[in-house]
Amino acid sequence: MTGTQNSHQAKGERTFFGHPRPLATLFGMEVWERFSFYGMQAILLIYLYYETARGGLGISQSVAIGVVGAYGSGVYLAAILGGWFADRVFGAERTLFYSGMIVMLGHIALAIVPGVYGVAFGLVSIALGSGGVKATCSSLVGTLYAPGSPRRDAGFSIFYLGINIGGFVGPLMTGLLQKSFGFHLGFGLAAAGMALGLFQYTQGRKALPDEQKLPPTPLSAGSVKYYAAAGVVVVALVAMAVAVDWIRADNLASVLLVIIALAAIVYFWVILRSQRVSVEERRRVYAFIPLFLTSAAFWALYSQVYTVITAFFDQRVDRTLFNFTVPVGWLVSLQALTIIIFSGIFAWLWTALGKRQPSSAGKFVIAMFLIGLTFLGFVPFLSGLAETMPLVMLVVLLLGFTFAELCLSPIGLSVSTKLAPKAFQTQMLALFFISMALGFAAGGELGSFYTAESEATYFLVMAAIGLTGGAMLLLCLPLIKKVMQGVE
Repeated sequence: MTGTQNSHQAKGERTFFGHPRPLATLFGMEVWERFSFYGMQAILLIYLYYETARGGLGISQSVAIGVVGAYGSGVYLAAILGGWFADRVFGAERTLFYSGMIVMLGHIALAIVPGVYGVAFGLVSIALGSGGVKATCSSLVGTLYAPGSPRRDAGFSIFYLGINIGGFVGPLMTGLLQKSFGFHLGFGLAAAGMALGLFQYTQGRKALPDEQKLPPTPLSAGSVKYYAAAGVVVVALVAMAVAVDWIRADNLASVLLVIIALAAIVYFWVILRSQRVSVEERRRVYAFIPLFLTSAAFWALYSQVYTVITAFFDQRVDRTLFNFTVPVGWLVSLQALTIIIFSGIFAWLWTALGKRQPSSAGKFVIAMFLIGLTFLGFVPFLSGLAETMPLVMLVVLLLGFTFAELCLSPIGLSVSTKLAPKAFQTQMLALFFISMALGFAAGGELGSFYTAESEATYFLVMAAIGLTGGAMLLLCLPLIKKVMQGVE
């Protein structure tokens, strides 16, 4: 326990499960933001492609899948933008609060603005706001503990429990409301959840560290106008591209895919060409490149839980359970529940194995093989082979996605920091987020090819991507280990 924490307890100050009281504020904010985020996402796809008679917009399924993939990609791009605003403009604490406000406005738009205008404003707002929350909330948790505090990991464990609680409960509630009363009430509940999160945050934000209420490297007074002008130009260019039909709903994922790929190339080029990077650090960045590409391929496959697998759950799974039809939105809750159950088990497993556990790159290989085999597991239940898939079988296959995620997602964040040059610690984490953005955009593009007639071929191709990606990385493991210079 740090000296600061000792003094708090000596004064009789309240704690949160033995941790600094502000952890409760950030925990609550994350619970409600994830409640609203996953609650909305659980019903978004079917809202887009359901016909108007069922309360949807009647967009073609392939276009709807591309839109959802592009939206998911935008969230991870926005996390980089949110981090910039926290560092240079508002500070982490105010960026978190403003981001939560933007998220709530997005959900309100989905709830009350009809048609594609509500979807356009709502999804852009939620992507920008959620990116800002993602960039700041976790970093604020870290500031509650002194360097080297033995309670830091436990504090983050409590915090991440909040993520999974919100991700589990949100889709349960919105899915049930959508099934019984329609989509807009479901979106309204997501807005109400975010409003509750902001209310409890305002009650406790004063106790957050003062240094987080100001930007650590603020923009100089003279440079603000240039950044503002650049922002206006970017918005104008996007508006022009939309006006002349260069950016449309049916090519949004493709446009983002190209932009993100170019951004990744520029990021790597800047880091590798920097004079502040030593020869040894440069070799480690090269070792990160195959992991970056594998991560992008993984998220392209995993993101289909929210697109193709959701459509499959809606149309091809027997969702009857004891005379009750499980709402489509509950798929995301099932996924969150498996994460809650098994995340602790995986953490224990890696600790128990110690030095016998697979390397970070080896865990990436396992993740790719697992997700490839999971897609292969759908094949016996596809059109022409079986009428429907039993609900219990889908739950088993969801475990495949969960195990694969737990082998790659936390490991990816960890290995990004391990291989990062000292001068580019933040940028390497940004690159991992870019790999996720690239994957979600690619997943949206891939998902647009899914149809009922081609589903067997589609799932086989997805399985092949996973298995081939795992095999290729496996072949690279000796070289990666050599280049990593013993970093594990």
